[in-house]
Amino acid sequence: MAKIKPWPAAGLLSPAGSSSDDNDECCQSSQGAVEQQQQAAAAEYTVWMKSLVFNGNGCTVYGADGRVAYRVDNYGCRGGREVFFMDRAGSNLIRIQRKSFFMFRRWEACRCFDDGEGEEARPWFRVHKTWKQDDGCAAVVTMHGSGRTYRIEGCARKSDYRILSADDGAIMAAVGRKRTSAGVVLGEDVLALTVGSATDHLLALGLVVVCGLMSRRL
Repeated sequence: MAKIKPWPAAGLLSPAGSSSDDNDECCQSSQGAVEQQQQAAAAEYTVWMKSLVFNGNGCTVYGADGRVAYRVDNYGCRGGREVFFMDRAGSNLIRIQRKSFFMFRRWEACRCFDDGEGEEARPWFRVHKTWKQDDGCAAVVTMHGSGRTYRIEGCARKSDYRILSADDGAIMAAVGRKRTSAGVVLGEDVLALTVGSATDHLLALGLVVVCGLMSRRL
């Protein structure tokens, strides 16, 4: 089982508007109302594809302030069947599960909410690989309810891919090799995730984790 534990930072992650339909599906609780008020600007995260746990499989996400913002600690084998995103209090935010087998694998994510009377998991999005990549599309993301779709283009194994809107081709987020301020390109396990101002940061981070699971880097 893998867990992501965030560092508290006001307004860092909020569903800032992939679409009103998507927000209606996953933000109908008091927790969702608070998140909607925290409008996120464009941001860049540093993703180190290593776990802070000795002999663990996972990754560590750093915010612009250089501190750990999120962490994936996978105590099982790479490409595990289930991954959890958790807040500081230990409450689940997202649950990602691998479904099916072999060439028909897909990954399904649920948003988790706790209203004080128990946790509720609501379907949020699913990802499936595309095997014919003539157009550069490696995977397709479908949001639950609204049916809105996104494309993941590029190669996660080579640390270079983008998340685009399937409707107009707008780039929602991009992942590439991390460069220092002096222009030095770091190793393939140190990535820079750039998230657009109109993108749900939590969705972008969740998709990066799915890409890591697909390529068995987590």
